[in-house]
Amino acid sequence: MRGIGQVSRRKLLGAGVGAAAALGIAGCSTNGPDKGGRSGSGKDGNADGGPDGSPTPTQNDGKPIGDGSTSDTGKQPNQPDAPVPLQPGQTPPQFVVFSWDGAGEVGNGLFPRFLELAKNHDARMTFFLSGLYLLPESKKDLYRPPNNRVGASDIGYLTDEHVKATLKYVRQAWLEGHEIGTHFNGHFCGGSGSVAHWTPADWQNEIDQAIGFVTKWKTNSGWSDLDALPFDYAKELVGGRTPCLLGQDNLLPTAKRLGWRYDASSPGGRQMWPVKRKGIWDFPLQAVPFPGHSFEVLSMDYNMLANQSKNTTKGMPSRYPGWREQATEAYVSGFRRAYETNRAPFFIGNHFEQWNGGIYMDAVEEALKQMAGKKDVRLVSFKQFTDWLDVQDPKILAKLRTLEVGQSPAGGWSTFLKTV
Repeated sequence: MRGIGQVSRRKLLGAGVGAAAALGIAGCSTNGPDKGGRSGSGKDGNADGGPDGSPTPTQNDGKPIGDGSTSDTGKQPNQPDAPVPLQPGQTPPQFVVFSWDGAGEVGNGLFPRFLELAKNHDARMTFFLSGLYLLPESKKDLYRPPNNRVGASDIGYLTDEHVKATLKYVRQAWLEGHEIGTHFNGHFCGGSGSVAHWTPADWQNEIDQAIGFVTKWKTNSGWSDLDALPFDYAKELVGGRTPCLLGQDNLLPTAKRLGWRYDASSPGGRQMWPVKRKGIWDFPLQAVPFPGHSFEVLSMDYNMLANQSKNTTKGMPSRYPGWREQATEAYVSGFRRAYETNRAPFFIGNHFEQWNGGIYMDAVEEALKQMAGKKDVRLVSFKQFTDWLDVQDPKILAKLRTLEVGQSPAGGWSTFLKTV
């Protein structure tokens, strides 16, 4: 069965980003998947072949790992050119990261819809896969969540057919150059079992199980006739987003020990260049202008919903067109503010959900179309953005961090970054 959701259990304390962040609802799901040089979406490959025109890897091309649920097929295809450091006086790229919490396909066609959108606009994205979405409900007792009963999950489990569909699109996503991160497993946001109370050891337990569900899905399902996922998940996994943006402080020591490179769990971030926390790049959801209001809203579909239709995912249909336009403009305004000023990376979070008639899916699609193709814009995954950051001169990054939200570089980029 699918989860009954979180929305009805929460009451908004007020409007805007502050209330949403305080509640931790930014990463909350309702009824289904929660839910210098050129870097970014390069044109060195395509969905049908690698950079040299050779076929993309399949199960038979790689070395099976474990029970054959995953396979080492080598370097991920369809990646951008290797990042290089910014040169003195060079304008930074405008990075935009579209990410998806849960990343399960539940028959609404949203996973393939956005894979197609990405392909059409030379974009790469991050899909934060919930490990439980590869575990059949009949085997739910295999999940032993910290501080919760065996088999518990606040997002429920997918049907067998939807698990198979999720496998199909996760496989396709990786082959097309997208990142597969983690949204962990049971999505516990409230009560004594909330991830907000988990210890570093609890997070290690949860991560071990999430990796296990991805790397042992054939054993758990018995579906030996399906193709393997074409990657070594233990090596590919370098970051995630916690349920409801809770528990990051205790997650970070574990993430650091595991060699993760970033975390995208911070709520209430601002549109500035990122910093590291405990040795991990911190990529928060960001406050962006909310048309018609004096406050700002977090850059995620659920927070648009929380400020439009409050605690319901089925608001008044007559208001859908206005809400769709408002959500679209919020994303575009956030993008424009960074693009025209400090060039801070822009992070947008989403769920494969049809909330309020699917208006948020329409909004993010329209926003992406308006961003794609502009000069210096790079639509990338978190992993690809991390690759770029890691080759930059720390002094350059420190100088970029001096620019406030909406602040343009004094004298223009050629002057501002000429010397550091």
